[in-house]
Amino acid sequence: MAKHGKRTRAAREAFVGKDDLTVEDAVALVKANATAKFDETVEIAMNLGVDTRHADQMVRGTVILPNGTGKTVRVAVFARGDKADEARAAGADIVGAEDLMETIQGGKIEFDRCIATPDMMPIVGRLGKILGPRNLMPNPKVGTVTPDVTAAIQAAKGGEVQFRAEKGGVVQAGVGKVSFDEGKLVENVRAFCDAVAKAKPSGAKGTYMQKVSLSSTMGPGVTVDVASTTQH
Repeated sequence: MAKHGKRTRAAREAFVGKDDLTVEDAVALVKANATAKFDETVEIAMNLGVDTRHADQMVRGTVILPNGTGKTVRVAVFARGDKADEARAAGADIVGAEDLMETIQGGKIEFDRCIATPDMMPIVGRLGKILGPRNLMPNPKVGTVTPDVTAAIQAAKGGEVQFRAEKGGVVQAGVGKVSFDEGKLVENVRAFCDAVAKAKPSGAKGTYMQKVSLSSTMGPGVTVDVASTTQH
């Protein structure tokens, strides 16, 4: 444990006095101080000037990161008949209907993204209390309730990231791995920030993007100059 403490202290010391960095400098700092024995995820957290208790201030959407996430995404699809066959052919990891519902109700959730054809929503709707809090509930607004299961599966496995403002207006997501080139991480960060900027709701008042920070899975965070997050 002492070794972990020493490493953590060293990382924190490297971040002292460094705030509001450019995206490039923030990425370089996070990469240089990611010393865990696994390929850590680079995570972004954004504080938005919205109150998610109001429907006209909800922020949600998707973005396909230009360089992918570096993560293997397991996809479950609710579908029957030809659509189930199409989902399997497109690379879905799990395909089912009532049987899949029962598996999920039993507490077995072995997927990172859930897609459903529109006709399956009466079944999927019963899983709201289980899938909703995990941000796994299929939703037409983010393209996971769709008859085009092939496109949805390809997007999920091709680096698409879903985002949603949680309580307090915070949006969090993984935007790549520390093993990525700095330039690729910078592109991913800016693409994510652009998508969140474009998802600004009609009811948002005052400053929309209030704070942006980057960190690695095990490392401390550093704040990023909001102005530098927009695409150049």
